[in-house]
Parts: sequence; structure tokens; C-alpha cells
Amino acid sequence: MQRESWQRGAVVGVLTAAAALGGAGLVAGFIGEASAPIIVVGSALVDATPEWLKSFAIRTFGANDKLVLLAGIYVVLGLVAAGVGVITMRRRWVGFVALAAFGLAGAFAAASRPAAGQADVLPAIAGAVAGAIALSLLTRFAVAGAESRGLLPSDASPETIPDPARRRFMLTGFAVAGTSLAAGAAGRVLLQKRFDVEASREKVVLPSTANTPGATTGDALKAPGLTPFLTPNDEFYRVDTSLIVPKVMAEEWRLRIHGMVDRELTLNLEALMSRPAIEREITLACVSNPVGGKYIGNAIWLGTSFADLLREAGVHSDATQLVSTSVDGFTLGTPVEAIMDGRDAMLAYGMNGEPLPLEHGFPVRQIVPGLYGYVSATKWVVDMELTTFEAFDPYWVRRGWAEQAPIKTQSRIDTPRSKSNLAAGEVPVAGIAWAQHRGIERVEVLVDGAVAGAAQLGSGGTIDTWKQWVYRWNATPGQHTLQVRATDGEGETQPETMQEPFPDGATGWHTIEVGVE
Repeated sequence: MQRESWQRGAVVGVLTAAAALGGAGLVAGFIGEASAPIIVVGSALVDATPEWLKSFAIRTFGANDKLVLLAGIYVVLGLVAAGVGVITMRRRWVGFVALAAFGLAGAFAAASRPAAGQADVLPAIAGAVAGAIALSLLTRFAVAGAESRGLLPSDASPETIPDPARRRFMLTGFAVAGTSLAAGAAGRVLLQKRFDVEASREKVVLPSTANTPGATTGDALKAPGLTPFLTPNDEFYRVDTSLIVPKVMAEEWRLRIHGMVDRELTLNLEALMSRPAIEREITLACVSNPVGGKYIGNAIWLGTSFADLLREAGVHSDATQLVSTSVDGFTLGTPVEAIMDGRDAMLAYGMNGEPLPLEHGFPVRQIVPGLYGYVSATKWVVDMELTTFEAFDPYWVRRGWAEQAPIKTQSRIDTPRSKSNLAAGEVPVAGIAWAQHRGIERVEVLVDGAVAGAAQLGSGGTIDTWKQWVYRWNATPGQHTLQVRATDGEGETQPETMQEPFPDGATGWHTIEVGVE
């Protein structure tokens, strides 16, 4: 096959894929972004990804892990489409078979999603049809042009020989590309108009409450590089399985509480917000957080007492697990005892004085202090079933993580940074320590393996928040190892032995190396 035929084939493949994605995107604009083939297939890949690879992606890319996955899917799709296009120049049926496979795979993936509706298969089907139309038009002229080239002398220059089929192919290619872009853009516009969640969020008026704990002393400790007491919303970590941020309109949101209860409850946002409101400072932490990691944040949450809702529903005495489900079908299991034991568990709709941001669970999420997020903090929650641990394994438990996961005592050095070069003299060593629902009693700094002294603790916060700490170190010249360890409110000191996050949270002393001159 001549070089030009290879090039045409690759172009045919890429443009056909673009037409398929454009057609699918247009139809998804009527149904919802989560029904787009790239999203449903990507979500299926997330679910099928081995645990070690998920943990690697979270550690390496953080909240950008979804963008990396989507970019990878587009790159692979483009390469595969180009290869199929080249083969299609000799065997046209191959391209149509590939499109049929694209449609079937997308439709199957869409139908298999936990929260799938019947209409969710339509974008994949529409994409396959749009791709088939584009492929038919493109190959008509691409194959004709390639064959005409084969009849010419080997030393002929394609640029100097008139080729009506070549011109028609180019014009058809531009038309397909333009139509695909227009269809995709129209789908985005439809999504913005039909699912304008930001506008819905802006209409939410949070209730006032008089029982907000003061956070004014939380920043009493000052040191360059020390994490502030409260985490701004746009800096709060995000770790979840949603490839895209679910879009739930406030006026359409409903929560169903059922299962092992005396009375099934169904609430909308207005009914939830009309109940007595509580506002609490609570630190959330991800079980994937390694020693010294950044997947932890502290905020003021506003919501409704979780325990009061369950009392109203009448939880059966033998119910041990509350399985909560998000709008995208993700499941999480929380010990009923942890919700009912008096801690400030809540269904939150406010974060740091404003309605929940979309990426943090708008309109409502679950908060249970003292437990890692994968067993306590369902975002975009729409369903709660009272059951037992024996009856159901939620999403992460099925993947090997621990069934129950109280947060382990941990501490972190924020400043100085590891590998820093410091001047001799007094150096503030500072950071945060946390043991939610037990509190922090003491933080100690170790220099070169020996305890140098106890750090000063910040006066802000509660047993459900992290503590800032600062130790004034008299640094002497040389290379030094700095470590930190915390003791919780029950007198337990965090273990020195390093353990990876899987299956129930990391342990170990955060350790850094610094040089002093």
C-alpha cells in the first residue's frame, strides 16, 4: 500500500471516530453527560482497574486522575481508529464492524452502570450510526483516490496531478470534521441548559444556626508553610470513583431511607433543610492517604443530624450497617453504631459558609467523624438502606478494603520541606496531627532518632478536627533526620512501623531529611 493510502486511511479512521463521538455527544446532551460512551466506558474501566493501579493513580495524579484517564482513552481511541482506518482502505467491512463493536460496547457499558436508565444506551447507538454514515462518505472518495494513484507512474507527484476524487475526499473530510465538532458543541450547550446545576446551587439559601463552634483560634499558630486550620473549598481534596462530577439539581434531589426501619422516609432538599441545623468543624481523611500525604482537609460543615433522621425512621436493633448510594450508583457502608453513638454525624448541605460545591457532593453528602471517607462520606447521596454487614459488601469492601475503618492517629510535617537547606539557629518545625473523634493529646518531634521535645498545640478545633502544632528547633550544622509522632486523646501513640494505606489506612512516623549550614 502506498504511503498516501496509509495517510488517507488514518485520516478516515480518525474522522470516523470524531463523527461517532460527535453524534453520541449530541444525543447525550438530551439524556445526561454520564450516558456518553467515553464516560460509561471510562467508568467501567475505573471499576475494573486493579486496586494497586487505582492507588498508584491517586498517589501520582491526585484529583487529576480522572483527567489523565480520559486523556488516555482519547489517545488510545485515536490510535485504534487510525489503525482501523488504514485496514478499511483494503477491506471496507472492517470499519463498519469496528463501529458496530463501538456501539455495542458503549451500549452494554451504559446499561451495566449501577444507576443506568433505559435511555442511557442511545448515545452509543447514535454514535455508531453517525460514524457509519461518515465512514461511508469518506471511503467512497478515499478508496477511489488511492486506486487512481496506483495507476500512475511511480515517479509521479500527487501534488501536480489533478485528482477530482482527492479533492472530494478533502472536502468531505472537512465537512465531517466540522459537523462532528458542531454536534459535540451542541451537545455541550444542551447539557449546560438542561442540567445547569450551578444555577440550581446559586438558588439554595442555607439556614442560619446559632450553634457554630468558633474557628477564630484555629489559626493561632503561625509558621511559614503551616497548613491553615480551615481548608478553602477549592483546595479541599477530592478522591472518588466518579469520572465526571455528577450533576444533581437541588429541586430534583430526593433521599430515600429504607430497609430495616419501622417507617420508610423520603425527603427532598427543602424538607431536609427545614429540620434543625447543626454546624460543625470536622476533618475528613481519605484511607488512600499515605504517611505525610495531602488527602485530608478540615472544613465547617452545615447540615442535619444523621442520628435524628434514623431515630425518626425507627432503625431495627439488629441493623448493623447503613448502605448509602450516590446518584451514580457508588455504594458505601457505615456502621450504624458510629452514626448513633452521639458524635456529630450529619447529612451536610453546606461547606465553609456556602452550599456544597458540586465536586464535594452537592446538594447533600454524608459526614461521620472518626471514619475514613470510604465508609462514611458518600457524596451526591440519594439512597440509604439499613441492613447488616453480612448481607451486603459495598464498593470498596468488594475490592479488598476493610469493612470498618476508624481513622488512625497520624501526624505530618508541613515545614520545613524535605531536602531543605536551612540556616543554623531556631527553625520552626510545624504541621498537623489528627485522630478524629479521639482528639490529639500530644505531638513530639524527633531529631536524628531521639525525642527533641513536645510541640506546642493550636488551641482551635475539637476532637473531630486536626490540630496544628509547632516545635522551635535549635538547628545545628549538618544533615539531620526529622520525625513526628502524635498521641491521641485515649493515650495511644501512633506506631512507628510504616504501613501502606491498603487495606485500612497507613501508619508510620512522617520522616524528612534536611541540611543545616
